[in-house]
Amino acid sequence: MTTLLSRSARPEQPGGNRRASQQRANGSRLAAIVVVLALVVFGVVYFVRGVQTTACDNVHFESAGQPVTPSQSPPPIGEPGIVRDLHSFIRGATPAVYCNDFPDPFVLRVGGSYYAYSTSNDGFNIPVLATHGLFGTGSRHDALPQLPAWSSPGWAWAPSVLPVGTTYVLYYATRDDASGAQCLSSAVATDPNGPFVDTSAGPLVCPPGGAIDPSPYVDPSGQAFLVWKDEGSVAIVGQQLAPDGRSLVGSSARLIGADQFWEGGVVEGPSLVASGGRLFLFYSGNQWQTTNYAVGYAVCASPLGPCVKAPGPWLASGANVEGPGGPEFFTDPSGQTWMAVAAWIDGEVGYPQGARNLFVLRVSFPNGVPTAS
Repeated sequence: MTTLLSRSARPEQPGGNRRASQQRANGSRLAAIVVVLALVVFGVVYFVRGVQTTACDNVHFESAGQPVTPSQSPPPIGEPGIVRDLHSFIRGATPAVYCNDFPDPFVLRVGGSYYAYSTSNDGFNIPVLATHGLFGTGSRHDALPQLPAWSSPGWAWAPSVLPVGTTYVLYYATRDDASGAQCLSSAVATDPNGPFVDTSAGPLVCPPGGAIDPSPYVDPSGQAFLVWKDEGSVAIVGQQLAPDGRSLVGSSARLIGADQFWEGGVVEGPSLVASGGRLFLFYSGNQWQTTNYAVGYAVCASPLGPCVKAPGPWLASGANVEGPGGPEFFTDPSGQTWMAVAAWIDGEVGYPQGARNLFVLRVSFPNGVPTAS
């Protein structure tokens, strides 16, 4: 019986050896493919890092006479996931969160996710950067696909978003066809990605001359306010918001005007942020398409003023970066305050040759004085 069993097993051995050899060969080929792919990936990583470093590295703003370098490791904008993580790895130490045109940026954190919104460009009314593209090009879509009937496409500026309960309210400036002026409007969505929907029959705010750059602020009591630039009076004004965030309560209050030499007769892009029991109003001054554009700040007694300016500018053009403006603030889960700002690079200031890239800087308030790092 043993002999018969041995004889019956012998014909199967050569086939088993062939299968084992084939498996080893397949394993060797797979290992080779993995090695090649790894080399390709690392080659792409170093290539992309080199390209991005050339575009956005060696950037230093000026603040209080000192160079300020944007964060080399800013919080990644976008929803958590492998694409965002891979982009963060590939981006390396490039200081720009988005090394591409992203004017008037606003960053919203929802839990562990970050969303960035900008002024209309590339055919989008309100672009939202929901996650970084794998190779740094970004993945944008339109947060506001449809403008209200009273407005015109191509004129959606300076968005900001306020969470209200389980909804999100988007504020933005857009052209009022009746007057031809930029006026403020709002839209709502149940997801920060959008789509936001604006069903308004007319502007939320539209004073003589128009209004731009809306930015919400919520005080410690939970009361929300909106600040913006009044185009007619060239001033920053503020007003209380209704609980739903869709309308205003009471009267507007003038916070600051353009009265410092460096501002060049312009104040705009306001944003309120509180720290250490003090309320700070940051804003942009001068002409946005020039190297003179910069950021200043004032200290306010309340969201409706009065406000007292510090001598400025607080953040200005520096090495390889020009015209910072449109400051907006957000915090990470640890409580660290960050400022999002747009700026031109490589001496290419103004359109069509330039782009306003998105940078972020850490901001702290030692002894009640804002400091960027």
